[in-house]
Amino acid sequence: MFNEFKTFIARGNVLDLAVGVVIGAAFTAIVTSLVDDLINPLIGLIVGGVDFSGLSVGLGDAQFMYGNFITAIIKFLIVAWVVFLIVKGVNRLMPKKPEAPPAPAGPTDNDLLKDILAELKKK
Repeated sequence: MFNEFKTFIARGNVLDLAVGVVIGAAFTAIVTSLVDDLINPLIGLIVGGVDFSGLSVGLGDAQFMYGNFITAIIKFLIVAWVVFLIVKGVNRLMPKKPEAPPAPAGPTDNDLLKDILAELKKK
C-alpha cells in the first residue's frame, strides 16, 4: 500500500495541484491586501465612506445582518474585478501562440455527389 501511495504522490498532476494551491494562497494574500489596503480606501473616498455592515433587521430574537452580506458581495466583486485585470495584464505580457494553419477544406456535398454519380456510371 505504501508503494501505491508513493506512486500516487509522485504523479505530476498531484504535485501540480499542490503547487497551485500554495501559489494560489500566496496570490490570495496579495490580492486581498491590494483590495483592502489600496482599492477599498479609494472607493471609500469616492462614495463618502458608506458602511453597510451595521444594517440589520430584527425578527423576534433573530437579527439578520444583511449589511454584512452586502459588504461581502461588494468585496467579492472588487476582488473579482482586480483578479480579472491582473489576469488580463498577464495575458498581454505572455507571448502569443502561433495560430494553427486552417485545416484543408474537404470535398463539398456536390463534389461527393458527382463522385458517386461517376462511380455509378462506370457500372
